[in-house]
Amino acid sequence: MGNNQQAILLKAVYKVCRPLARLLLRNGVTFKVFSDIAKRAFVDAATYEFKLDARKQSDTRVATLTGLTRKEVHRLHDITLADDPPVEKYHRAARVVYGWVHDKTFCDASGECLDLDIEDPEPSFYTLVRAYSGDMTPRSILDELLRVGVVESLPNNRLRLRTRAYIPHTDELAKLGILGQDVGGLIATIDRNIYQKDRERFFQRKVYYDNLPEESIPIIRALITGYAQKILEEFDRTMAQHDRDVNPAAQGTGRKAAGVGIYYFEDEDLPES
Repeated sequence: MGNNQQAILLKAVYKVCRPLARLLLRNGVTFKVFSDIAKRAFVDAATYEFKLDARKQSDTRVATLTGLTRKEVHRLHDITLADDPPVEKYHRAARVVYGWVHDKTFCDASGECLDLDIEDPEPSFYTLVRAYSGDMTPRSILDELLRVGVVESLPNNRLRLRTRAYIPHTDELAKLGILGQDVGGLIATIDRNIYQKDRERFFQRKVYYDNLPEESIPIIRALITGYAQKILEEFDRTMAQHDRDVNPAAQGTGRKAAGVGIYYFEDEDLPES
């Protein structure tokens, strides 16, 4: 890598680290803790992704690649990272919401989601959970959906879906867990598109303007939010048809994970023109 290319990369890394540092400080994470995690990420990347001829990667080579000592590499291998938030519960709750939105059994003639009784009469929330969550108990799924504000309780043991997607509005732990998946996925796509030229490139686009009047922002934000939700629901319908957890009849071999994310941002740190 040339000096100019490395300088551009390091400037890009700083732009990634600045908001990340803000988020870490807001949650009481010091630089020393972050430094150990960053070192561990370097060691893992060097260990598993920069092997020579499929040979076992030695601590010496990892130290050479990362600039760390062999003693530090050995220590970092033994660090146990904190467990992620319960991803399985997240996926199963999301599948239940999908079934509530898309399965005609749980919708009225116009396609709107029905308010469901918890158990009886049918169709009930328990029937929905048994159809879409695998072996999770209806009570645990209900507690999760109530906790994050996706479902609300109505009189007479009835439940109403408040949003057509499983978005943990009130759950900071779940949102922080999603950070690693979403940002990590974006960076992996960028890396693939730049350096893996022998493979198909993944879609990666952005629309950006930097001289917008403040009065236009609410209009733009509302427009993007509306369109993004509609297109994500369309993606969701198509992908769910091919997911064997949601649709056991889906055919094919192997197991892959795929997804698409849309995000909106505003930049406050622009110079005055």
